[in-house]
Formats: sequence, structure tokens, C-alpha cells
Amino acid sequence: MKQPALFLSHGAPTIALADDDFTRALTRHGKRLDSARALLVMSAHWESAGKALASSAERPETIHDFGGFAAELHALHYPARGEPALAADIVRRLSDAGLRAGLDPTRGLDHGVWTPLLHLRPLSDLPVVPLSLPRRRTPEDVVAMGRALSGLRDDGVALIGTGGITHNLALLGLGANDAPTPEWARAFDAWAVERAGALDTAALCAYREHSEARLAVPSSEHFDPLLFAVGAAREDDAVTEIYRGFSLGALSMACLAFG
Repeated sequence: MKQPALFLSHGAPTIALADDDFTRALTRHGKRLDSARALLVMSAHWESAGKALASSAERPETIHDFGGFAAELHALHYPARGEPALAADIVRRLSDAGLRAGLDPTRGLDHGVWTPLLHLRPLSDLPVVPLSLPRRRTPEDVVAMGRALSGLRDDGVALIGTGGITHNLALLGLGANDAPTPEWARAFDAWAVERAGALDTAALCAYREHSEARLAVPSSEHFDPLLFAVGAAREDDAVTEIYRGFSLGALSMACLAFG
């Protein structure tokens, strides 16, 4: 059964411990993946030199790639299995599209992968294959990755990008989850969601031209997974807003489904 392409904001690692409107929205939507056979996840927190890498680990470890949080968070694990055959298929499809790709036999699940999946698929019942963002990429490169892998959706694989439309840690209201959202964050988030809903890859690839991009996207790694998901979408896909809102004032938590 055809599976969707998703973009999930993952916010701070503490979403793993949360029970709120955002996490409940992920859990509700995750039930729509009951017919999936696997999850391919591109996270903002895995960048690789030279080429994209797919993890071929059979039992990917849970990576606690953060510090300064409670021991309770470090004790959490997401024991999903991997799928080496799918990882090899991912590399083949990217290579066939003229994109440099390879396998990483040991890469586990960074917090950009496992913290949203704890809510999306709490039973960790589907294999998970992480995919890296290659360094020295352009926005067009990331869209091309999504397009090259879109066919996996017909083979029962949900394609997921996790990051955040606005991600400027220097301007967050840290410690105040109800901090007011500045207008620059609202404006850029609204624009990006609208353009994503229209599958307007040209506009999204030119996001640096937006007046608020400098504040909203000081570096591209959290925005790029949105480009991946839109690249994997198709003209006949229905677009669903899984969740809209902000955390810590300026951190977009928007989540979208394509198909």
C-alpha cells in the first residue's frame, strides 16, 4: 500500500517525555502507518561528508546526542530494528539518479529520529533506516533525493524528514514554553507551510530570498528535511497539517503529511 511522505518537527529532545497536543497529534497520525513495512528517516542531526549515507545497521542503537538534560531522558531507548536490504535499495536509487550515496554499517538513531518516533510509532514495530544529509548540498540536491526515493512509497516505505521550519536557538525563549512567538517566526513558518502545501519546490529552494530567512534559518540542516519530504511528494497527494504551533517561542513545531 502506498505510504506518505512526512515532515516532522522534532523540537527539543524533551518532546520524548512530553504528553501534550503535539505528541498526541503524532500518535494519532502514526496509526495511519499501520500498513507500512518500514520507515526511511532523514534527520537534521546526521550530516555526512561527500555523499549521502543510509544506515545498514541491523539493530541501530539509540543515540543520546545531547547534554544537560535529566537522566530520565538519557534512559530512554527506541529499539527498532533496521533493514539492511532497504538501505542497499536506497543507495541504488540515489545512485541511479546521479546522486552520490553509500552505506554506513553502524549508524544508529539520533534524537531527531527517535524522539518523534517514540510518539509516532510508540511500539517501535517498524524497521527504521536513517538517511544522512550530505554536506556541500544545495536545496535542489535535497529535493532530488526525495524525488529519487519517492518510488519507495509504493513499496510500503514511509519517507520522513525531521527538523524544523524555524530553528534559531539563539532567539528561543528558553525555559518558557509559553513564550510569545515573534512575528518573524510566524511569517516564515506560514510562508513555508503554504509553499510546501502547494508543492512549490522552486520557491522553497529559493527560501533565502524570504525577508525573514536570516533569522528563521541561520543554517540549513533543520529546514532541509522539509525539502526532502516535498521532493518525495506527488502532484496527486493530499496535504495534511498534522500539527501547527510553536515551542519556546520561536521554534516551529509544524508537521505535514503528503499523501
